[in-house]
Amino acid sequence: MGCSQDWLARRDAVVTRGLPRITGIIVDSAHGAIITDIEGREYIDFAGGIGVMNVGHCDPEVVEAIREQAGRLTHICAHVATYTPYVELCEKLATILPHGDRTKCILVNSGAEAVENAIKIARQATKRPAVICYGEAFHGRTLLCTTMTSKVNYKRNCGPFAPEIYRMPYPDVLRGGGDPGAVTRRELDRLEHAFHNTVAPQDVAAIIIELVQGEGGFRVAPKAYIEGLRRLCDKHGIMLIFDEVQSGFARTGAWGAYQRFGVTPDLSTWAKSMGGGMPIGAVVGKASVMDAVEPGTVGTTYGGNPIACAAALATIRRLEQLSANDRAEHIGQRIRERLGKLQSSVAEIIDVRGLGGMVAMELALAGDPAKPATDLTKAIVDACHAKGLIVIRSGIDANVIRFLPPLVITDEQLDKGLSILEEQILQHVGAGVLGGAAS
Repeated sequence: MGCSQDWLARRDAVVTRGLPRITGIIVDSAHGAIITDIEGREYIDFAGGIGVMNVGHCDPEVVEAIREQAGRLTHICAHVATYTPYVELCEKLATILPHGDRTKCILVNSGAEAVENAIKIARQATKRPAVICYGEAFHGRTLLCTTMTSKVNYKRNCGPFAPEIYRMPYPDVLRGGGDPGAVTRRELDRLEHAFHNTVAPQDVAAIIIELVQGEGGFRVAPKAYIEGLRRLCDKHGIMLIFDEVQSGFARTGAWGAYQRFGVTPDLSTWAKSMGGGMPIGAVVGKASVMDAVEPGTVGTTYGGNPIACAAALATIRRLEQLSANDRAEHIGQRIRERLGKLQSSVAEIIDVRGLGGMVAMELALAGDPAKPATDLTKAIVDACHAKGLIVIRSGIDANVIRFLPPLVITDEQLDKGLSILEEQILQHVGAGVLGGAAS
């Protein structure tokens, strides 16, 4: 099979350097929360394929559903003919992710496709062009999604970007003074002021927001802010879109994070853990909004592929059987307790935050949020990889360690991974590896 270095050299020879490579691991197999490389070394997975593997790697029932469907129908295109897994999955999504009295769906291939289509649907429903998004947001890497994505390193030399996109500051409680109520009032006032000096509300088709930011560092919006957004959208006839691509399917302790906020969007976008490892996404929305589109203006050749639909149905069934929402709460609480204790003795840990099993830890020099500890964070993450723990970073300055372990991870595996992380944090802080933000 060859060694890891041989495969990395082969990758470098034929794969564009534009595709990121976080680790040097060459994976042979994965089951549950354990990944095995081609040299037989095992790793505890705290990344979950960037939030994809909530159900765990190679769940036997998901694998069997894929195998059975592959022997029946691999593709026909939902435009050409209807097949039962597509309809069954949409029925299931409408049941677990209700949007008002009647809910409808469209299936696509990815989170970025879901976001693209949600914006198209909102524009058709309102006959308006403008979209409001947020700082530190990540919505994908297609041209429209890149426009709405905040991190400039993801969009260098990719312009010109899509027009009529306006950005507001995310309601960041940590940097906003620590008072959710004050942050909510200030940022809602700022949004209303923007309706007077930046874009008229009657020109805004949609406001799109991540309830828990993914690449932005797992910052959680205050509940009162989201409630205020709902009121403003209702007042001005604006479609409210929640991007739940990373936060969905039990990750936050509910099928969707919006259910924990008690606020129903007009449209929402889903992907990642929906398919149990297969590429699939969806736009879910109020039926009246979803039916405002002209036939043929949304659609995709591969979207809702029969095999991916079968995998998604099996994934949802397994998450139900595993009480995954409760499990996410348990995992999140365990992580926060361990890291909270560590935070009391390590000044560089300035925040431990999240919702359910979507948890992150932010690092800054001398505890100053204005001095992100980018180099320290990278050193810790790289050291964890060397010790058998896969963790990944996020945040505009890449100074946030995020936790997205499969929800089937055992308590023993979770604790072992956290012990590896704690050891590396203490070693690197003690060694003075405290470099600042990358340029």
